[in-house]
Amino acid sequence: MLVVCSVHPPILVFFSISLSWTAARCLQEPLSAPNHRDVSQAQQTKSSVFYNPDCEESRNSSSTSSALSNSTFRSEIVNGLRHVDVNLDARLLPNSDPQGIWVSYKCCLFCLLSTLPSLPTILLRIYGSSSGSLISRSHELHTLHVLSSRYHIGPRIYGTFSNGRIEEYFDSVTLGPSDLRDENITRWIGSRMAELHSVEITAIEGPLSVRSLEGKSWEIGVKKNVRTWLPVARKVLAHPNVDMSERSVLNLDAFLEGWVRYLRWLSQVEKVEGFSRRVFAHNDTQYGNLLRLTGKLAEGTPEHRQLVVVDFEYASPNPLAFDIANHFHEWTADYHSSTPHLLDFSRYPTPQQRRNFYQAYLSHTHTLQETSTTDVAGEARLAKLDRQVRVWSPASHGMWAIWGIVQAKDDVEKSLAGTAAEFDYLGYAKYRMQRFFHEIAELGV
Repeated sequence: MLVVCSVHPPILVFFSISLSWTAARCLQEPLSAPNHRDVSQAQQTKSSVFYNPDCEESRNSSSTSSALSNSTFRSEIVNGLRHVDVNLDARLLPNSDPQGIWVSYKCCLFCLLSTLPSLPTILLRIYGSSSGSLISRSHELHTLHVLSSRYHIGPRIYGTFSNGRIEEYFDSVTLGPSDLRDENITRWIGSRMAELHSVEITAIEGPLSVRSLEGKSWEIGVKKNVRTWLPVARKVLAHPNVDMSERSVLNLDAFLEGWVRYLRWLSQVEKVEGFSRRVFAHNDTQYGNLLRLTGKLAEGTPEHRQLVVVDFEYASPNPLAFDIANHFHEWTADYHSSTPHLLDFSRYPTPQQRRNFYQAYLSHTHTLQETSTTDVAGEARLAKLDRQVRVWSPASHGMWAIWGIVQAKDDVEKSLAGTAAEFDYLGYAKYRMQRFFHEIAELGV
């Protein structure tokens, strides 16, 4: 959800929302962004308290509990970021601007607009309730910090609270399903992905063993995710609210047998045909995680830099072919349709569309000069990349099938109360699992 609010100078309004109350709070000390330092109000307050007694409008707001009007929130520095130990409930935030709502199936977003040139607009992100079973928020924050500070990729993080964070806001528009098919945007995404793949894995993950020890001392993200999510998925499907027909379609024993067989086949293919280079991958480049800046780029800036990649919660080391294959599957999605959980395989990129993406991708990797040596060599590299994407394609379906089951946890538990689900996670899981078995069969696994 995106709610547009005005920030009262010279302070930032911090919305503290608990399970039973809603209160607008004033952040006494500006967050650690360089352009916040000229706020004189901060010099008169203590940095450890998230409350400002001078914020009369917040104190007197009809949506603020009078019993809590003098409450304080203690903050601390955790991993270099200001942190407040408080949980916020987005469902209780009053909506005064129906035109400013943006719904995500993973989290809620609130845009806090500044009325002062010296204060930036910021984004308040509240995590989804089931996300803790799937990802490590501390690792995500570390990833965002390294990417933004060292590589200028993604948003800066200004502060955190127990179930969310405050981060840099980009004046931009989110891409839509049709944008992925635009030839220019396709190339920009390929270029941006290549830049992310140039990030040193060790910069994010720390020292890793050599590739020959992969699977022994460390494992790629897609394998780790399926391994760690499967036990949680089994618990979800064991819930009495899940009927036998759904358990039959989402047969995790059959899936695990097929998954293990596929990974063994994949290992042999890579030994014979060559490994897809292990890179630091985004793993979730759906259109909703791609922003297009609306402002004019600085002179000399490459045009693909008008795209900004966000949401790195699933980022991890993976084969580059997996990241590309996963992106291609997102071409088949429309999360704003009447059936957002269903993918339309007819929308999968054609050979020419894939070629357009590959050419942009390869032109921004260290193999640029190699690929341009001869036409024959260039065509061979394009064909090899397309083959690698093909063999890693089922892995994307398998991972997101298990993800869908885990994400269905809350909806499954609430079904006794007749709660209508915003997104059919089990339906999504069924489709991805069906595609997994279909694709490994096509590969002869």
